[in-house]
Amino acid sequence: MSKKEVKAVWKGNLKEGKGRIELANGAFNQEYTFASRFEEGDGTNPEELLAAAHAGCFSMALSAALSKEGFVPDRVETVAHAELNPDGDGFKIGSVDLHTRAQVPDIGDALFLKIAENAKNNCPVSKALANVEIKLTAELNP
Repeated sequence: MSKKEVKAVWKGNLKEGKGRIELANGAFNQEYTFASRFEEGDGTNPEELLAAAHAGCFSMALSAALSKEGFVPDRVETVAHAELNPDGDGFKIGSVDLHTRAQVPDIGDALFLKIAENAKNNCPVSKALANVEIKLTAELNP
């Protein structure tokens, strides 16, 4: 299986310092700062990247699960929100909210929701986040 490399560099103290996260293949190279993580500053942050990974993983897992059941989706779109919460002297990711909309011909709502819940529980990023509450809202688009 594949093994991907990401590099993060941080320079300076927590509040005034800054860092950069980049994928080894060059597809992503973005600055992150205290403000981008704990306030509304420009740049990215680890929680945003984790949410992006989860949205992508879940969308693929849902597509695979639907296809396995004979329902090939026309489109699966997932938005994820990772929530950073205080935890003692530090912080933790308290929850991830997944909001997905899919266009899937010839499937009923109940079966779609059952398959979506199974995909949520079995996508690799969900499994990696076993100690994080993962909430799912799933709906079919006509």
